[in-house]
Amino acid sequence: MSVTPLSPRGAAPETLLEVNDLRKHFTLGSGLFGRRARTLRAVDGVSFTVARGETLSLVGESGCGKSTVARSLMRLFPPTSGQVVLAGRRIDDLSAGTLRPLRRHIQMVFQDPFSSLNPRMSVRSILAEPIRNFGLAKGSADLDARLGALMERVGLPRDALGRYPHEFSGGQRQRIGIARALAAEPDLIICDEAVSALDVSVKAQIVNLLQDLQKELDLALLFISHDLAIVEHMTHRVAVMYLGKIVEIGPRRDIFLAPRHPYTRALLSAVPVPEPGAGRERIVLKGDVPSPIAPPPGCRFHTRCPHAFDRCRVEEPTLDSVGNGHLAACHLNEAAPARAA
Repeated sequence: MSVTPLSPRGAAPETLLEVNDLRKHFTLGSGLFGRRARTLRAVDGVSFTVARGETLSLVGESGCGKSTVARSLMRLFPPTSGQVVLAGRRIDDLSAGTLRPLRRHIQMVFQDPFSSLNPRMSVRSILAEPIRNFGLAKGSADLDARLGALMERVGLPRDALGRYPHEFSGGQRQRIGIARALAAEPDLIICDEAVSALDVSVKAQIVNLLQDLQKELDLALLFISHDLAIVEHMTHRVAVMYLGKIVEIGPRRDIFLAPRHPYTRALLSAVPVPEPGAGRERIVLKGDVPSPIAPPPGCRFHTRCPHAFDRCRVEEPTLDSVGNGHLAACHLNEAAPARAA
């Protein structure tokens, strides 16, 4: 798979999205027959920022809360608590009516390009819907011009506007999903496992398309994925989630070359090395991920961590700086130097 390497970033641009102590808890059970309701802590205190034109990748095992973060930001799930600030304006506490015109600034591309598109609507109708909803076109001629430009921008022919989703391949459907997100002229696009359902060669095409669009339109991307090989090629910064919390966040190079959390090192050890025969120690984590209904005390990773000691079992580590905008939540960092992966 060939993916265009990401060029180095220049001076830090302004913050577009700021997430402060975001939590999303679900109540399970109704208390019938004497059963007590239980709380599932899907997202349990997550904070990060995304700058204009930046890609932040959110990674971790399935069930760690990545997609719940995305849906909470989009208000598909109302957050339990915390703050979401978009372009300087808090949006998590807005009424539906007040939020509606602001939705065009943050759009989403979903994992399954087939189920996320209405099979009864033509591509023209799918792409025209956000343009009409947000009043972006100045008439039918302007609408037609916008639709044609969107198709060309994502690498599809204009004459395919009259076709329906089932008439396209998986990669082409995902291009339609990207075009639908672009139709609203957003500042930020959330890609929730947007390439995981695609063939390897098609993944590279979609990733390269997203990078080209980012440069052309100065888009910010929140790229949610479990594929660290893809993440390494397309991101500026990486945030690693485990059991509802961010355990490490920092620049791409620091995360991949000098991770400071045992969980990050374990994830990276599973990434295939580019040269056949190159050595890399495989770190196999013991046990299963604990339930978010009853997370362990102290560090949530201590039940699987090969380096856990007594303090880890009783005191939760804070996400502290280890230098260069790199933060990690691990007691080992208070005494240990950086370790290379």
